[in-house]
Amino acid sequence: MASTSSNIASTNEGQKLKPEKFTTYQSHLSSFGSSSTSAPHDNYKYDVFLSFRGEDTRNGFTDHLHRDLVGNGISVFKDDEELDRGKEISPELLQAIEDSRFSMVVFSKNYAASSWCLDEHVHILECIKPGKSISPIFYDVDPSVVRHQSGTYATAFAEFEKKHPAEKVKKWRFGLSAIANISGWHLNDRYSFPLPPLFFLQQYP
Repeated sequence: MASTSSNIASTNEGQKLKPEKFTTYQSHLSSFGSSSTSAPHDNYKYDVFLSFRGEDTRNGFTDHLHRDLVGNGISVFKDDEELDRGKEISPELLQAIEDSRFSMVVFSKNYAASSWCLDEHVHILECIKPGKSISPIFYDVDPSVVRHQSGTYATAFAEFEKKHPAEKVKKWRFGLSAIANISGWHLNDRYSFPLPPLFFLQQYP
């Protein structure tokens, strides 16, 4: 099925996460007491790590995106397990983030309702270094909602603030704002595939 330009738009409000920003993001995150992690190796196991909210996009957009990537010879890590609510993020998943050159974060309406997704995107930021990049995709959610944690994101955080330490919640908020300020792509729920030739990889050397 051919893509139509009305279904996809580049978000020009943000910018790519440039090397000079790495230290700023990492030092800000570490100021919240995040544990140190080992730096990824120069030779990556995966080209792309997909971060997404399963109940929103697993059997729709993300599944199509994954097949589109793999079909173009790109090595992708996509977690296919349905995770138990409240379960802490697994060491294997953290390692997969470190072992991936690029991370694609598929923000959807309920992405912020998952503490797993929130831990995941923070670890993606913690692992940023020259040669690693992040591409946000805003699927059926406005970038400003993610950036400012409004709408469904505000609802999710209102609950998290009752259950989690303030420093952890602050780290999650910072991470969402940081990634949402990177230029990415805004798609509505009438997407079609294949996407314009690997549109998201056009920004990479």
